[in-house]
Amino acid sequence: MSSPCARVRRVGLFGGTHGNELSGVLLVRHWQEDGAEIQRAGVEVKPFLTNPKAVERCTRYIDCDLNRVFDPESLGRPVVEDIPYEVRRAQEINHIFGPKGSDDAYDLIFDLHNTTSNMGGTIILENSRDDFTIQMVHYIKNALAPEPCAVLLIEHPNLKYATTRSVAKHPVGKYQI
Repeated sequence: MSSPCARVRRVGLFGGTHGNELSGVLLVRHWQEDGAEIQRAGVEVKPFLTNPKAVERCTRYIDCDLNRVFDPESLGRPVVEDIPYEVRRAQEINHIFGPKGSDDAYDLIFDLHNTTSNMGGTIILENSRDDFTIQMVHYIKNALAPEPCAVLLIEHPNLKYATTRSVAKHPVGKYQI
């Protein structure tokens, strides 16, 4: 369980994990050009395009789903010529924002996605015992009111998440239509 008063010093804002989901891509590019609206005193906020080759081709992925290769086996794979593009990209992201599971990992990663499902704005959490993200979600829901914002908890005691956001100490997924 995390401390509810944990200090957040580094935040990653990810877009383009799936190259055909353009809302996050557009936001990340906007923030890379002018990050004034996301900057806060004492906090490093880094907008980051996670899968640029897939974005360039406007396809979900090149070789495999980037949002499924942040597992220890993929992150520890030797870099060889025929390594899948997304596995290599996961290793790069883990190097920049991690290493996953370490004290040096970014405090928070928001991974922005789209869906064609009728979900509306939805926040996805992987851990119901993370006091920080629970409090943050409460704040976000209040800030968006009266607009609805569903919270989806995808928690399983034996599942080790291999998503892009799982590199951070506090992973959060955000889906919008």
